[in-house]
Amino acid sequence: MADSRPINVLFLCTHNSARSILAEAMLNQLGQGRFEAFSAGSSPRKNQEPNPLALEVLRNAGVSTQGLRSKSWDEFAGPDAPHMDLVITVCDNAAGEVCPYWPGHPATAHWGYADPSEAAGTAEQKLEAFRQTLHAIRRRLELLVNLPLAGVDQLLLQTQARELAGKP
Repeated sequence: MADSRPINVLFLCTHNSARSILAEAMLNQLGQGRFEAFSAGSSPRKNQEPNPLALEVLRNAGVSTQGLRSKSWDEFAGPDAPHMDLVITVCDNAAGEVCPYWPGHPATAHWGYADPSEAAGTAEQKLEAFRQTLHAIRRRLELLVNLPLAGVDQLLLQTQARELAGKP
């Protein structure tokens, strides 16, 4: 991986409305140009939009939500798609699905998180579930962005990303 371009990371989930959106926005902020994050879903619903609670939690944390939208992973499998260096599934459903062919055979990892959109309770309890998920994602991403990635090859990136899956 050349130092001249950022490391492209694609976060995958089923609907691309909560966890993958949180990860995309957070990595774009934490990555400071060293990383460029994207997100997609294996089967976003028709007219799927990012979960409003995900957007609220991001805004409350001072993270930009500009440009966030739910989309199919098919957008990233074509010849005109950005080259991905790392593909991370953030939900167990997407991790078990057969993924499309990713040009360049990027490194892969699975970082599972509970779906905050399934949280029950009051509006505040639901918002807290999103806060907790964002916090857990941020902890892993802070470790990722602080890895010495200059000159890292694909195998090492995959190994390091998979090791981070074991971090709380």
